[in-house]
Formats: sequence, structure tokens, C-alpha cells
Amino acid sequence: MTTPKFYSFAVAVFSVTALSRVPAAETILLDPVDAERERTVPVKVYLPETEKPLPVILFSHGLGGSRKASPYLGNHWAEAGFVAVFIQHAGSDEDVWKNAARSERMAAMKEAANFRSSVARYADIPFVIDQLEKWNVGEGHPLRGKLELEHIGMSGHSYGANTTQAMMGQKFPFNTDFHEPRIDAFLALSPSLHKRLTPEEAFGHVQSPVLLMTGTKDGSPIDPTTTPESRMQVFTALPKGDKYQLVLEDAEHFAFSDAGGFSRQNRIEHHHHAIQTISTRFWNAYLKGDPDAKALLQSEAIRKEAELVEADRWEWK
Repeated sequence: MTTPKFYSFAVAVFSVTALSRVPAAETILLDPVDAERERTVPVKVYLPETEKPLPVILFSHGLGGSRKASPYLGNHWAEAGFVAVFIQHAGSDEDVWKNAARSERMAAMKEAANFRSSVARYADIPFVIDQLEKWNVGEGHPLRGKLELEHIGMSGHSYGANTTQAMMGQKFPFNTDFHEPRIDAFLALSPSLHKRLTPEEAFGHVQSPVLLMTGTKDGSPIDPTTTPESRMQVFTALPKGDKYQLVLEDAEHFAFSDAGGFSRQNRIEHHHHAIQTISTRFWNAYLKGDPDAKALLQSEAIRKEAELVEADRWEWK
């Protein structure tokens, strides 16, 4: 990959483009410190105006991103009655590429996608949930009494999807897992396989509700072995029961972010609407207990509401 292509990749991940919408909720920036790890875990909270506690959705950004990633989702989910908490992961965030010379950015990004960064990300999630529990009862805190922490969802794109998969209980070598039982439902945007385990070994036991989204051109900017076909194998390996997959025709990797100005595919008009619509129905079903939303997900009727085209694939099991 040439340097100009990577520069476009970096801008595509981290720019706020015309696809971003006018914020529909108050946004709060918080920078809690995990004293045990000596690590700051910045978060951006999309807080709807509410007099009662609302379910919470956590979001983990992709490699080289930040808590500012994908406001099209944060705003939309807040409009739908959820508190969206977007998490930033030091060591695999925007500082990786911002602090590197342009010619060295790709190497820096590849280096940042390592086991140490992954484990740090995995630890960030329970830490943030612990913080939310404290803030929800903290005198004078802007989140006091706003969070229904009995119902938590988690989502993420790319490296954030890897983080989401770990929280839902994906198995790793030596029968290791990082399952976070306080999270009830999971949405992985651009999921991926583990290199050393079969899909069935990694995902065949997952019982939680899971929604996967990918595209027929959803490759990886840093790993040529990750293909659209390999991403779809995650769904195949999951056991039956509350499992869903959306495959968008011609959607490339950044179709699932707030980027999209660098290729025709990333600007396909209905993609963001489909992602917003189906993800919100999923959260309604599994965080708010809405039976109508669940019934819609398990039918072809969702295609019309999400404005899917004939070539887009919607499936459930």
C-alpha cells in the first residue's frame, strides 16, 4: 500500500464528514483514570434529555480512532433513548498515527495492533462499566440517575469489533476468554476471526444476542488475510438463537464509520440508514425488551424499514 492511500485511510477513519449529523443529545467528555493500570480511558457520552434511567451502549473505536468516532451512531442511538458511551483506547488510538511521520504511519498502525494493545482494550471495558456504576450514584455528577445499568449493550468497528467479540466471550488459545457478564447484547461492525482457532472453537459457544454487520468489499487496511468472506464466517460459527447478520452489497471497510468521502462504495446512500435502523431495532429488542422489535428482526419486513436493496443480505438464526 502506498503512502497516499494510507493517508486517505487515516483521514477516512478520523475525519468528521458530511455524513455526521447535528448532535441530538448533550455530549459529555470524561477522562477517568484507572489507578491500578496508571491508564486514562477517555469517554464521550451522548446523553439524551431524560428524567429516568436509560439503557447504555458502549462503543469501541477502530485502530487509530478515538472517542470522537462514528457520531452518526452516537447521536442516533441517543435519539432512540439510549445513553451511548464512546470509549478511547490509549496505545491503539489516534496518537499512533498522528505522532508518526507520514511515511511511517502504516508501520506504526500495524505495530499498534498487538496483543498488549488488545489486552489493554479488553481491560478498558470493565473499568468503564465500573466508572459508570460510580457516576450513576455520584452526588452532583451529570450522569447521576441517568443510567439503567441492568441493560448494557456493546458495539465497535474493526479493532473495536475485536474488542466487542472479546467481551461477548470469544475464546482465545489455552481456553482463555475475557467475557464481561454485565453486557447483555453485542453488535460487531466488521467482525473478524482468530488466527489460531477455528471459527467454531472461537465462537461456537456464545449464547448472548449478537448482531454482525459487514460488506461484500469489507477487507482490512492492514491485514490482507482478513476478507469479506472470512468476516462472514463469524456468523456461521455462532450457535442458533438471537443471532443476526447484515451484509451490505458493495460496502467497504469504512462504510461502517463516519468516513466515506474516498470511494463511491463508501458513499452509497442507504448504508448508514440501514446500520442505524437495524442496530436500533436490535437494541430495542435486547436492551428494552421490545417484542415487536425482535419479531421485526426475525422477518423479511426489516428490509423495507432499513431500505435494503435486493443484493443486501439479511439473515438470522
